[in-house]
Amino acid sequence: MEGRRSVRTSDGVYLAVVEFGGEGPPILLLHGLMGRATTWWSIARALRPYGRVLGLDARGHGRSQAAGPWTTDRMARDAEEVLARVGPGVVVGHSMGGLHALALAARRPDLVRAVVVEDMGVDLTGLPGDPVGAATAWFGAMPQPFASREAVRQAFGHPRIEFGDYMAECVDERADGLHLLTRVRDASAIAAGWVREARWADVDAIGCPALLIEAEESVVPEGQMAEMARRIPHARHVRLPGTGHLVHADEEAYLAVVEPFLKSPREWR
Repeated sequence: MEGRRSVRTSDGVYLAVVEFGGEGPPILLLHGLMGRATTWWSIARALRPYGRVLGLDARGHGRSQAAGPWTTDRMARDAEEVLARVGPGVVVGHSMGGLHALALAARRPDLVRAVVVEDMGVDLTGLPGDPVGAATAWFGAMPQPFASREAVRQAFGHPRIEFGDYMAECVDERADGLHLLTRVRDASAIAAGWVREARWADVDAIGCPALLIEAEESVVPEGQMAEMARRIPHARHVRLPGTGHLVHADEEAYLAVVEPFLKSPREWR
Protein backbone atom coordinates (compact mmCIF):
# COMPACT_ATOMS: atom_id res chain seq x y z
CA MET A 1 0.00 0.00 0.00
CA GLU A 2 1.34 3.42 -0.95
CA GLY A 3 1.27 6.23 1.58
CA ARG A 4 3.22 8.55 3.85
CA ARG A 5 3.72 8.62 7.59
CA SER A 6 6.10 9.91 10.21
CA VAL A 7 8.11 8.20 12.93
CA ARG A 8 9.75 9.66 16.00
CA THR A 9 13.35 8.68 16.67
CA SER A 10 14.87 7.81 20.02
CA ASP A 11 16.26 11.36 20.27
CA GLY A 12 12.88 12.92 19.54
CA VAL A 13 13.23 13.89 15.87
CA TYR A 14 10.30 13.34 13.51
CA LEU A 15 11.19 11.63 10.24
CA ALA A 16 9.04 11.21 7.13
CA VAL A 17 8.67 7.75 5.59
CA VAL A 18 7.22 7.03 2.16
CA GLU A 19 5.56 3.67 1.48
CA PHE A 20 6.03 2.85 -2.20
CA GLY A 21 4.05 -0.40 -2.13
CA GLY A 22 4.92 -4.05 -2.54
CA GLU A 23 4.67 -6.99 -0.16
CA GLY A 24 7.15 -9.15 1.67
CA PRO A 25 10.47 -8.36 3.38
CA PRO A 26 11.21 -4.62 3.48
CA ILE A 27 13.50 -2.83 1.05
CA LEU A 28 14.56 0.46 2.64
CA LEU A 29 15.76 3.18 0.24
CA LEU A 30 18.14 5.87 1.54
CA HIS A 31 18.71 8.95 -0.62
CA GLY A 32 21.78 11.13 -1.07
CA LEU A 33 22.73 14.51 0.36
CA MET A 34 20.19 17.27 -0.46
CA GLY A 35 17.72 14.62 -1.67
CA ARG A 36 14.51 13.08 -0.40
CA ALA A 37 12.76 9.72 -0.51
CA THR A 38 10.59 10.55 -3.52
CA THR A 39 13.67 10.93 -5.75
CA TRP A 40 13.56 7.10 -5.74
CA TRP A 41 10.02 7.00 -7.11
CA SER A 42 10.61 5.29 -10.46
CA ILE A 43 13.19 2.84 -9.09
CA ALA A 44 10.97 2.10 -6.09
CA ARG A 45 8.08 1.06 -8.29
CA ALA A 46 10.37 -1.28 -10.23
CA LEU A 47 11.51 -2.91 -6.97
CA ARG A 48 8.02 -3.67 -5.66
CA PRO A 49 8.01 -7.29 -6.94
CA TYR A 50 10.89 -8.00 -4.54
CA GLY A 51 9.40 -6.72 -1.29
CA ARG A 52 7.76 -3.91 0.63
CA VAL A 53 9.54 -0.80 -0.59
CA LEU A 54 9.97 2.16 1.78
CA GLY A 55 11.90 5.39 1.53
CA LEU A 56 13.19 7.55 4.37
CA ASP A 57 13.63 11.31 4.31
CA ALA A 58 16.87 11.71 6.26
CA ARG A 59 16.80 14.24 9.07
CA GLY A 60 17.04 17.72 7.60
CA HIS A 61 15.78 16.48 4.23
CA GLY A 62 12.40 16.28 2.54
CA ARG A 63 9.61 16.48 5.11
CA SER A 64 11.74 15.29 8.03
CA GLN A 65 12.59 17.57 10.92
CA ALA A 66 15.82 19.54 10.59
CA ALA A 67 17.63 18.82 13.86
CA GLY A 68 21.09 17.47 14.60
CA PRO A 69 23.28 15.78 15.48
CA TRP A 70 24.42 15.48 11.86
CA THR A 71 26.78 12.54 12.34
CA THR A 72 26.93 9.38 10.25
CA ASP A 73 26.27 7.27 13.35
CA ARG A 74 23.13 9.20 14.34
CA MET A 75 21.71 9.21 10.82
CA ALA A 76 22.45 5.50 10.37
CA ARG A 77 20.64 4.91 13.66
CA ASP A 78 17.64 6.81 12.26
CA ALA A 79 17.50 4.31 9.40
CA GLU A 80 17.94 1.47 11.88
CA GLU A 81 14.98 2.65 13.94
CA VAL A 82 12.78 2.82 10.82
CA LEU A 83 13.82 -0.64 9.64
CA ALA A 84 13.38 -2.13 13.12
CA ARG A 85 9.69 -1.19 12.97
CA VAL A 86 9.10 -3.31 9.84
CA GLY A 87 11.56 -6.15 10.27
CA PRO A 88 14.81 -7.40 8.69
CA GLY A 89 15.32 -6.54 5.05
CA VAL A 90 17.52 -5.05 2.34
CA VAL A 91 18.95 -1.54 2.58
CA VAL A 92 19.66 0.36 -0.65
CA GLY A 93 21.55 3.64 -0.43
CA HIS A 94 22.82 6.29 -2.81
CA SER A 95 25.81 8.44 -1.85
CA MET A 96 25.12 9.65 1.73
CA GLY A 97 22.46 6.95 1.99
CA GLY A 98 25.00 4.35 0.90
CA LEU A 99 27.31 5.35 3.75
CA HIS A 100 24.42 5.10 6.20
CA ALA A 101 23.48 1.71 4.74
CA LEU A 102 27.00 0.41 5.34
CA ALA A 103 27.08 1.74 8.89
CA LEU A 104 23.69 0.15 9.59
CA ALA A 105 24.73 -3.20 8.12
CA ALA A 106 27.83 -3.19 10.33
CA ARG A 107 25.85 -2.20 13.42
CA ARG A 108 22.86 -4.50 13.00
CA PRO A 109 23.68 -7.73 11.13
CA ASP A 110 20.44 -9.17 12.51
CA LEU A 111 18.43 -6.45 10.77
CA VAL A 112 20.18 -6.05 7.40
CA ARG A 113 19.95 -9.08 5.12
CA ALA A 114 21.72 -7.45 2.16
CA VAL A 115 22.97 -4.01 1.20
CA VAL A 116 23.29 -2.04 -2.05
CA VAL A 117 25.65 0.94 -2.09
CA GLU A 118 25.61 3.39 -4.99
CA ASP A 119 28.73 5.47 -5.61
CA MET A 120 29.94 6.12 -2.08
CA GLY A 121 33.18 5.47 -0.27
CA VAL A 122 34.10 5.16 3.39
CA ASP A 123 37.34 7.14 3.30
CA LEU A 124 37.21 10.63 1.83
CA THR A 125 39.84 12.00 4.21
CA GLY A 126 42.46 12.31 1.49
CA LEU A 127 40.46 14.38 -0.97
CA PRO A 128 42.47 17.40 -2.11
CA GLY A 129 41.56 20.95 -1.23
CA ASP A 130 38.37 21.76 0.64
CA PRO A 131 35.60 19.82 -1.12
CA VAL A 132 33.00 20.56 1.55
CA GLY A 133 33.73 24.25 1.46
CA ALA A 134 33.58 24.30 -2.33
CA ALA A 135 30.25 22.49 -2.37
CA THR A 136 28.87 24.78 0.34
CA ALA A 137 29.85 27.84 -1.65
CA TRP A 138 28.32 26.40 -4.83
CA PHE A 139 24.98 25.55 -3.25
CA GLY A 140 24.97 28.79 -1.26
CA ALA A 141 25.43 30.80 -4.45
CA MET A 142 22.25 29.42 -5.98
CA PRO A 143 19.72 32.28 -6.24
CA GLN A 144 16.83 31.21 -4.03
CA PRO A 145 13.93 31.40 -4.42
CA PHE A 146 13.67 29.76 -7.83
CA ALA A 147 10.90 30.95 -10.09
CA SER A 148 9.99 27.47 -11.36
CA ARG A 149 11.09 23.83 -11.35
CA GLU A 150 12.55 24.42 -14.79
CA ALA A 151 14.73 27.13 -13.24
CA VAL A 152 15.91 24.54 -10.69
CA ARG A 153 16.72 22.11 -13.50
CA GLN A 154 18.73 24.73 -15.33
CA ALA A 155 20.62 25.77 -12.21
CA PHE A 156 21.70 22.27 -11.23
CA GLY A 157 21.70 20.45 -14.58
CA HIS A 158 25.38 20.99 -15.41
CA PRO A 159 27.53 19.13 -16.19
CA ARG A 160 25.00 16.27 -16.01
CA ILE A 161 21.36 16.95 -16.78
CA GLU A 162 19.99 14.25 -14.47
CA PHE A 163 21.11 16.16 -11.37
CA GLY A 164 18.89 19.05 -12.40
CA ASP A 165 15.91 16.69 -12.59
CA TYR A 166 16.86 15.27 -9.18
CA MET A 167 17.07 18.68 -7.51
CA ALA A 168 13.76 19.78 -9.05
CA GLU A 169 12.18 17.15 -6.79
CA CYS A 170 13.96 18.56 -3.72
CA VAL A 171 12.36 21.99 -3.43
CA ASP A 172 9.45 23.42 -1.48
CA GLU A 173 6.96 25.88 -2.94
CA ARG A 174 6.41 28.98 -0.79
CA ALA A 175 4.68 32.28 -1.40
CA ASP A 176 7.77 33.82 -2.98
CA GLY A 177 8.86 30.82 -5.07
CA LEU A 178 10.74 27.53 -4.70
CA HIS A 179 13.31 26.91 -1.95
CA LEU A 180 15.66 23.98 -1.37
CA LEU A 181 14.18 21.61 1.21
CA THR A 182 17.56 21.04 2.84
CA ARG A 183 19.42 23.94 4.44
CA VAL A 184 22.90 24.30 2.98
CA ARG A 185 24.46 24.68 6.43
CA ASP A 186 22.94 21.36 7.55
CA ALA A 187 24.17 19.56 4.43
CA SER A 188 27.63 21.03 5.02
CA ALA A 189 27.67 19.78 8.62
CA ILE A 190 26.78 16.28 7.41
CA ALA A 191 29.43 16.20 4.69
CA ALA A 192 32.10 17.63 6.99
CA GLY A 193 32.09 14.36 8.89
CA TRP A 194 32.93 12.40 5.77
CA VAL A 195 36.25 14.14 5.23
CA ARG A 196 37.22 13.89 8.92
CA GLU A 197 36.78 10.17 9.51
CA ALA A 198 37.40 6.94 7.64
CA ARG A 199 34.99 4.11 8.30
CA TRP A 200 36.85 1.01 7.15
CA ALA A 201 35.85 -0.68 10.41
CA ASP A 202 32.24 -0.65 9.19
CA VAL A 203 33.26 -2.38 5.97
CA ASP A 204 35.23 -5.02 7.84
CA ALA A 205 32.24 -5.74 10.12
CA ILE A 206 29.78 -6.47 7.30
CA GLY A 207 28.86 -10.12 6.77
CA CYS A 208 25.73 -9.83 4.65
CA PRO A 209 25.76 -9.89 0.83
CA ALA A 210 26.64 -6.53 -0.68
CA LEU A 211 26.42 -4.99 -4.14
CA LEU A 212 28.68 -1.97 -4.64
CA ILE A 213 27.78 0.08 -7.71
CA GLU A 214 30.31 2.65 -8.90
CA ALA A 215 29.71 5.38 -11.46
CA GLU A 216 32.07 5.79 -14.38
CA GLU A 217 32.29 9.47 -13.38
CA SER A 218 32.55 8.62 -9.70
CA VAL A 219 33.06 10.91 -6.70
CA VAL A 220 34.82 8.07 -4.84
CA PRO A 221 38.63 7.85 -4.83
CA GLU A 222 39.91 5.49 -7.52
CA GLY A 223 39.91 1.84 -6.48
CA GLN A 224 38.18 2.38 -3.14
CA MET A 225 34.87 0.70 -3.93
CA ALA A 226 36.71 -2.31 -5.36
CA GLU A 227 38.70 -2.53 -2.11
CA MET A 228 35.49 -2.28 -0.11
CA ALA A 229 34.07 -5.23 -2.05
CA ARG A 230 37.27 -7.21 -1.51
CA ARG A 231 36.90 -6.84 2.27
CA ILE A 232 33.25 -7.96 2.41
CA PRO A 233 32.88 -11.77 2.22
CA HIS A 234 29.83 -11.84 -0.07
CA ALA A 235 30.24 -8.75 -2.21
CA ARG A 236 30.44 -7.71 -5.83
CA HIS A 237 31.72 -4.44 -7.25
CA VAL A 238 30.24 -3.20 -10.53
CA ARG A 239 31.30 -0.07 -12.45
CA LEU A 240 28.61 1.09 -14.88
CA PRO A 241 29.85 2.77 -18.07
CA GLY A 242 28.43 6.15 -19.01
CA THR A 243 27.02 6.93 -15.57
CA GLY A 244 27.57 9.88 -13.26
CA HIS A 245 27.30 10.01 -9.49
CA LEU A 246 23.51 9.67 -9.71
CA VAL A 247 23.86 6.18 -11.16
CA HIS A 248 20.23 5.17 -10.80
CA ALA A 249 19.22 7.95 -13.20
CA ASP A 250 20.20 5.34 -15.81
CA GLU A 251 17.38 3.09 -14.69
CA GLU A 252 17.97 0.33 -17.21
CA ALA A 253 21.64 -0.13 -16.32
CA TYR A 254 20.99 0.22 -12.59
CA LEU A 255 18.13 -2.28 -12.48
CA ALA A 256 20.07 -4.72 -14.65
CA VAL A 257 22.47 -5.27 -11.73
CA VAL A 258 20.17 -4.61 -8.75
CA GLU A 259 17.29 -6.89 -9.70
CA PRO A 260 19.39 -10.07 -10.02
CA PHE A 261 21.03 -9.21 -6.69
CA LEU A 262 17.66 -8.91 -4.96
CA LYS A 263 16.57 -12.26 -6.40
CA SER A 264 19.57 -14.17 -5.06
CA PRO A 265 22.11 -11.99 -3.22
CA ARG A 266 24.31 -14.81 -1.94
CA GLU A 267 25.21 -15.82 -5.49
CA TRP A 268 27.06 -12.49 -5.88
CA ARG A 269 30.46 -13.40 -4.52
